[in-house]
Amino acid sequence: MPEHTANETFVVARITRGWRTQEDFAEAYNAVAASVDSKARISVRQVRRWESGQTLWPNRDARHVLTEMFGVPLDQLGFVPAPGRSTRIGLTASSKSDREASMLRRSFVGGLLLAPLLDLEALDYLTAAARNAHRFSDHELVDHLRAALNETARMDLKMGSHRAVPAALGILSAISTTARDAKPPIRHELLALGSRAAEFTAWLHHDAGAPEQVIAYWHNQAKEWATFTGDGAMHAYVLMRQAQSLGGGDPARMLDLARAATTGPWKLPPRAHAEALQQEARGMAMTGAHPDEIARVLDQAHVALDRADKPAEHPLCTGPLGNGYTRERLLVQAAIRLREAGRPLEAVAAFQASLTAEAFAPRDHAHYSAFLAGALADLGEPDEAAAVALEALHVAAVVCSQQAIGALHSTARTLFPYRQRPQVRELHERLVALAAG
Repeated sequence: MPEHTANETFVVARITRGWRTQEDFAEAYNAVAASVDSKARISVRQVRRWESGQTLWPNRDARHVLTEMFGVPLDQLGFVPAPGRSTRIGLTASSKSDREASMLRRSFVGGLLLAPLLDLEALDYLTAAARNAHRFSDHELVDHLRAALNETARMDLKMGSHRAVPAALGILSAISTTARDAKPPIRHELLALGSRAAEFTAWLHHDAGAPEQVIAYWHNQAKEWATFTGDGAMHAYVLMRQAQSLGGGDPARMLDLARAATTGPWKLPPRAHAEALQQEARGMAMTGAHPDEIARVLDQAHVALDRADKPAEHPLCTGPLGNGYTRERLLVQAAIRLREAGRPLEAVAAFQASLTAEAFAPRDHAHYSAFLAGALADLGEPDEAAAVALEALHVAAVVCSQQAIGALHSTARTLFPYRQRPQVRELHERLVALAAG
């Protein structure tokens, strides 16, 4: 019986586009086939043949559908054409450049934007990550992936979420593929680590400005794996992070999620509990709760921090939940709440008291400075607001933090009546240039 070499490139490409199982992919394939009037349909068995390497080059109908789904030539998915065949079958000269340019920015699952498609260099990284996972023994593998996740978090902090996404997805791909056949104790460790990695990946997509359904996908994956491993605290932590990702778009749901994190059948560590209580207070403020009730919840957050151990100087993504949450961060987030409550003067004072370069990494400092600039704009201080915004934009543009850039656009809209002032005009011009770039 001939041996086959697994097509790991195709496996990783499938997973990174959100088709987690072969069943998911077969269903999506058949939906796309119907949309392009192709009569070709496949089963899970055919997907297995492609991934095992039994099928080196799909037939004509399958090539057409696969090209529609992935937007790249099939040789870039690990398929090997017969001698003399063109590897570009399915992509016409006129459509190739447009389709690849589009698909390098996004991918579709069942017609929904699910995850950013990676460039070829990033796809190579993911393939290598999945392949290299098999080189380690069980416990070595868990340690290797844990170290890789911590290093990816450091990469995010220094270089931005857009640079960390390929590494995070590579780790998730390796966890997903190796956990299937792992022995129960190792599978438990892998899924526990996978829950951390999925929550972190949701954060990366949130900071990169991905659509809500992308962020929700990874949050749901994190909760699923936390449920499998019986990690109630992690489940609650993801609920809190979901509340944060909503911003001001759905205050009632934000409050529901935050309260579920603080009152559900689980116990968060003190720092994570303080962060969840702050998020609950924000949801209360946005839904019209009485100030005394909001103050009571914030007092509870400060009490939780009083009970906490000393925060880690360099918190690890795989360390204690919320171990990087500090008093300064709580106070700055409370300042955002004051601004949202229409109290910009108090907000500015709170920002200026707690938002220091010593207490925050540059990316986080820029993010919160964008809200400080907004509060200054609300106060009618256009020059000071623009100066703070320009400094924040310098950092946010380098790391491509769409959270901070979005807040700066909001500040620029508030400052529009002052657009003839030099710094305000410069802020508008730089934001326009950044968007065009």
